[in-house]
Amino acid sequence: MDRWDIVTIGGGLAASALAKAMADRGARVLVVEREREFRDRVRGEALAPWGAADLATLGLLHDVQPAIAEELRTLRLFVAGTQVSERPFAATTLQRMNWFSFYHPDLQRICLDAAVRAGAEVRRGARVVGIRPGRPPVVSVEQDGRRDEVAARIVVAADGRGSAARGVAGFETRRDPERLLFAGVYVEAVALEPGHFYQFADPAHGQMAYVFPQRDGRARCYVGWNAASGEARLQGEASFERFKTRAEEIGLPHDALAAARMAGPLATFDGADSWVEHPYRDGVALLGDAAATSDPTWGQGMSMALRGARVLRDALAAGDDWDAAGHAYAAEHDRIYAIVHRADCWYADLFMDMSPAADERRARVFPLFLEDPTRLVDVPSSGPESPCDERARRRFFGEE
Repeated sequence: MDRWDIVTIGGGLAASALAKAMADRGARVLVVEREREFRDRVRGEALAPWGAADLATLGLLHDVQPAIAEELRTLRLFVAGTQVSERPFAATTLQRMNWFSFYHPDLQRICLDAAVRAGAEVRRGARVVGIRPGRPPVVSVEQDGRRDEVAARIVVAADGRGSAARGVAGFETRRDPERLLFAGVYVEAVALEPGHFYQFADPAHGQMAYVFPQRDGRARCYVGWNAASGEARLQGEASFERFKTRAEEIGLPHDALAAARMAGPLATFDGADSWVEHPYRDGVALLGDAAATSDPTWGQGMSMALRGARVLRDALAAGDDWDAAGHAYAAEHDRIYAIVHRADCWYADLFMDMSPAADERRARVFPLFLEDPTRLVDVPSSGPESPCDERARRRFFGEE
């Protein structure tokens, strides 16, 4: 039986970042990745400053930034079609950094290549067909018709939002009630000035739209809406014109997408969070979306994945007791995710609730935000180090 220090299930952002960081420290790392080539699946493509800081700490920003990343210097916020603010990120975030936008398959490729250069072994076109937690944990890997068992000091399951490893390894998943839906599509020929994060809010109808410009006139565009509205999902090429119409209704200028063409699939996702409390047991850790899938409406998934990779790296590097390290990682992951989840729910309550009471609250608090932008909870940009306590909640909702 092959024996490794770390075996990762999946080779996406979270797994490759951890693999690179631990291989840099001399660990023997095996990455098992099902896809032979990464392809567009409407994943997140906007990385918040707190995630960008962790990407730098993990030694990957210098690979990503010059190759594929578009730096988004300001937030241009529109409410009901009118621009109400322009926020410079580098001057206002805790990290003194901007948001970054990039094509997700390119990001995966660059980070996985960096892991290989650091010394990790990658098996592509392979899939994990069994997990046996324990000391050591063992995974069964199937590739090209052959099945092997490999043991590790720790198995890290980073197999995404639909993680099969959660159930196989014995973790119990919790889930929020359905509330928001979120659709995204990759487009070319977008007529918006690059270098800015565009957010369009239509709170009265529980809708939100985003445009994240990338290089060469391409962009990832999203629309989100309250499921209670009864609006149909947007799925596939036949829904593209409806997507553009919906985006215009929310506030995008007509010219922005008038000439736009699909450059990737269009799909809608449930916004409800799903997560595992304490994502480590018996030699198996969950990482990234496998540990906690946050509502994509608020763009925290990649930052959570990178923070998880950094926290797990630091825990494993701290000593030889990797079981204790796994528990330390899980405890810190729970703390961070609780803050992100709390902030996301506050934003959903304020911007996406369609009730008369929510309209009254917005009429009270939106003028306060314009007078004092520090009332806005900054977890989505600056991360869990931002204030997100009871006083922050009261200020956010205009209660003091």
